[in-house]
Amino acid sequence: MSIKSYRPLLARRSIIAGLAAAAACSNYARAQVTLDDLPDAAEGLDSVAPSPAPDLKFQDSNGKHLALADFRGAGLVVNIWATWCGPCVAELPSFDAIATQLGRSKILVLPISVDAEGVKAVQPFYKSHQIANLPILLDPDGTATDTLNAPGIPITLVINPAGQLVARVDGGANWNTPATLARLHHLAGQAPVVSGFQPV
Repeated sequence: MSIKSYRPLLARRSIIAGLAAAAACSNYARAQVTLDDLPDAAEGLDSVAPSPAPDLKFQDSNGKHLALADFRGAGLVVNIWATWCGPCVAELPSFDAIATQLGRSKILVLPISVDAEGVKAVQPFYKSHQIANLPILLDPDGTATDTLNAPGIPITLVINPAGQLVARVDGGANWNTPATLARLHHLAGQAPVVSGFQPV
C-alpha cells in the first residue's frame, strides 16, 4: 500500500478558493480513512541527503510567531495537517502516542495546522480526539504548503538537531510502530543536543 495514495487531491489554493466544498469532501474522507488503513510510516521514511530545513513560519495557540529555526538543537518531526483532511485526522493520534517517548530523546513532534480558522478549529479537535501530548501550532494562511511545493497534505518532515532535513513523507501513515520509532531515533537523534535547549 503506497503512502502517497492517501495524499488529498486538493491543493492549498483550491482549498482557500472553495472551503465549503473542501469541508464537504473532508467529511467523506474522514469517514473512509482510519489508522488501520494507513501504512507503517517506516515504509516511506527514506532518508535523504541532509539539506537545510525549509524556512517554515507558524504561530502557537497564543499567536506567538515561531519558526523551525527556533527549535535548533532538537530533532524535529514536523507534520503539516488540517482538521478537514481525512488522512491527517487518521494519523494524528499516532503522533500523539509517540510524542512523549520521542521527547525523552529530545525529539519534538510539531504538528502545524493549516486550518483557516486557526485555534478555533484545532482546540476543539484536540479535545474531541483526546490529543493530549501535542502542541497547538498554526499556519492559517497555509504558507507551509507553498514553501514545501506540496500538492496536498499531510506532509511530514524529519529534521535533525543540526537543522537539516533528513527525511520527508507525503501522505498519511501510522507513526506509532516499532520500526518507525527506530527510524525516527536514528534520523532525528544523531547530532548532539545544543546545551541549554528547553523544549517548548
